[in-house]
Formats: sequence, structure tokens, C-alpha cells
Amino acid sequence: MTSQATIPEGAQADAVIVARAGGCIAGLATALQTFRIVDESVHTSVLVSAGAVVDAGTRLGTVRGSARAILSAERVALNVLGHFSGIATATRALVDAVDGTGASIVDTRKTTPGLRILEKSAVRAGGGKNHRMGLYDAVLIKDNHIEAVGSPGEAVRRARGHVAETTKVEVEIEDLADLESVIEAGADIVMLDNMDPQTMRAAVEQAAGRCVLEASGGITLATVRGIAETGVDLISVGWITHSAPALDVALDFVVEVAT
Repeated sequence: MTSQATIPEGAQADAVIVARAGGCIAGLATALQTFRIVDESVHTSVLVSAGAVVDAGTRLGTVRGSARAILSAERVALNVLGHFSGIATATRALVDAVDGTGASIVDTRKTTPGLRILEKSAVRAGGGKNHRMGLYDAVLIKDNHIEAVGSPGEAVRRARGHVAETTKVEVEIEDLADLESVIEAGADIVMLDNMDPQTMRAAVEQAAGRCVLEASGGITLATVRGIAETGVDLISVGWITHSAPALDVALDFVVEVAT
């Protein structure tokens, strides 16, 4: 309504999308497509690649066409770009923090409904790796599964006998005493849930490479380096997709609106 009330119908404009804060860029092509959904005659261009780390003030993309269409799509496009770039930026900070340790930062299924593929793409842009995409591509035995079955080892044995040999079976344990039993039962990945670094280090020594070890629970930028240095293989972080702060981005007209 505002654009229709203030801007002549035929007005054309050039605009640029700018990073107002430094960060890692993801979702730019998707954001630019928003303008073409509103008006397919709008022209857009990508100025930086996915995964690029930019400074504040960097021009990310350009938009040219109907001023009304550009302003109609502006907020959705910036919301998309800010959200995905926020995920990539948070992931990049964690990846940089564990550099040289051998540990990988991975995401979880704690994603926004309908946006999982794009959010997980943003994690990859930030240098992280994707965990399961859904319930269909691996077995992940959590505390409630174990409660229903009786023990982590028994849950793994049942799962291992139910799925193909090539299907990964992961199990969550909260007590180091359960580690040997789940390894013997055939777990491919063992999630060390909310364990302190000393216990994780003991788990790494005990497992001795017989399974992949994943640290999970309460991971922050302040703690991730110490966790990585225990020798775990994976560090899963749910908040990078469900709670990462959006990157501050903006759209500015670069020429005076012409009638």
C-alpha cells in the first residue's frame, strides 16, 4: 500500500543489497529470486558467492526494475538473506574455533518447517557438515527409545537387526558405562550427551577408533574448542539453525527513482 500511495506506477529503480555487518553469506540467490517472483521483469545479479566472508559495507547483489516491485519484495528478501547468512556466520565462527583439531561441526534436525534444505545448505556455506536430513536416512536412538527398550545396548542390537548393513546406527548415551555395550552391539556413531570434557576424553580413549564419537548438548562458541580438543569426531550444534542471530543486511536505492 505504501509504495502504491507514494511511487508512480511506471517508476524504475536500481538498488543494491549491502551487508551492514560482517559475516558469512548464504541464501543470496534465493533472496534475489524473491524479487522475480513479485515481478519477473526485475533483473538481479549476485556479487558474492555462497560461503564468502565479507566486511560491513560489502555489496552483495543488485536489483533493477519496477520500484514498486522491488519495495514489495524487499522485506521478504532481506529476511531470507539475513536468516541464512546468520546460520552461515554462526557456523563459520564454530568451524574456525575448532580449526586444527580434526573435529567437524554438524547440524541437527532442529530446523524451521519447510526450510530444512535451505538451512542445512547455509550450514555447509559456513563450513559445517550436515547430519541426518530426516528420519529416513539413518537410525538415531535417543533417550526415549532407550527408556522404552530398557538399555542402550539392546536398542542398538534391535536397530542393527532391523536395517540394512549400510545404514548408519547412532545411539545417545549419558553414562560412560554404556559405551562398551553399544559399541559391541554395532553402533556406528555414539553421541556423548551433555558430558564434560574430561568424560569425553575418557570415551575417546576407551572407544579407540571403533566408532565415531559425537559431542552434543549446550555447545557454545566459548566451549567448543575445549570439546574439540578431547578428540571427538563430531560436534553437533542445534542452535546454529534454530537460534542463530540474523545477519544485518539492507537494500538501498542507488539512483534517484525515475518516473
